[in-house]
Amino acid sequence: MMWRPAEKRYDRMSYRQCGNSGLSVSVLSLGLWHNFGPDIPFDIKQAVCRQAVDLGINHYDLNAGAGSSPGSAEETFGEILRTDFSDIRDELVISVKAGFGASSGNHPARSSRKHLVASCDRSLRRMGLDYVDIFYTHHRDPKTPLEETMSALDHIVRSGRALYVGLSAYDTKSTREAVETLKELGTPCLVYQPRHVSGDHWLDDRELKTILDENGVGAIVFSPLAQGLLTSRYLSRALQDGYVAEMPSSASSFQDSLLNNVRRLNGIAAGKGQSLAQMVLAWILWGGKMTSTLIGATRPEQVVDCVMAMNHVDFSIEELTQIDWFSRVVNVRLSAVAAQRRN
Repeated sequence: MMWRPAEKRYDRMSYRQCGNSGLSVSVLSLGLWHNFGPDIPFDIKQAVCRQAVDLGINHYDLNAGAGSSPGSAEETFGEILRTDFSDIRDELVISVKAGFGASSGNHPARSSRKHLVASCDRSLRRMGLDYVDIFYTHHRDPKTPLEETMSALDHIVRSGRALYVGLSAYDTKSTREAVETLKELGTPCLVYQPRHVSGDHWLDDRELKTILDENGVGAIVFSPLAQGLLTSRYLSRALQDGYVAEMPSSASSFQDSLLNNVRRLNGIAAGKGQSLAQMVLAWILWGGKMTSTLIGATRPEQVVDCVMAMNHVDFSIEELTQIDWFSRVVNVRLSAVAAQRRN
């Protein structure tokens, strides 16, 4: 039987306007990166995407250079677009990114006009699309003038390759310059994509928040669970002898104090009837400051679990205070969201 999307899928999800635009994005977005590589069977990846659509997720974020086989996620998603999503393409928000540090291969990835336009064209060919909805430039390239990079984004939009542009993981100073340059070019920045893991500080920066607010730029968080650190699964495995050393790179500082405080965060989640991951996702979205947060999944059940986080999006003052405190102590930058919310 041919698969059809659930008729009432949009009743199951909340949506927010992205910045000052008219673009509506689901509060949970599906990231198709490392979890969408060639090592995962096609039917499982297909089932993950189908489940996401059935639950009302309309935003799908890809990175041409992510994973062990750059471009493979785009090729797979392109196949799913053809076999399952061809009738609902206009309902989907599809984003890709390229630039410094965003792809791998035999030559360095840069943010030059040549590289960005070529990368966008490759992404379109892999997915069989005429355009993407959002094209990001990833990281500030120190060897390419910012004006050249922003001019390339403007060209990508004006040539019909993308509808909107965004910045991913730019520092505050570069973000201000980029946003101002794009505004002068007539292609305003739609969205800023911050990482939400230990050690990053961008959303703690009042200046950055002001830049985003004053220019109507949305925010879509990637890596909200610190590459698995803020999940019950990693918490339980961390208690096993010798496992701490095997944690992801983002959790290299996973020591006793960190473990104790992540356990306390897990206790708060349990008291709310949520998993740790569900509570973190709900907290990121609390207050409406964030447009959306990206999730990753290797099984359809994980998508369902993440969407269940939306069942408990209320927090007491005591819970917010505790989450704030414990997240600061463990130096996992959940506090960045708190700073965004408080200001």
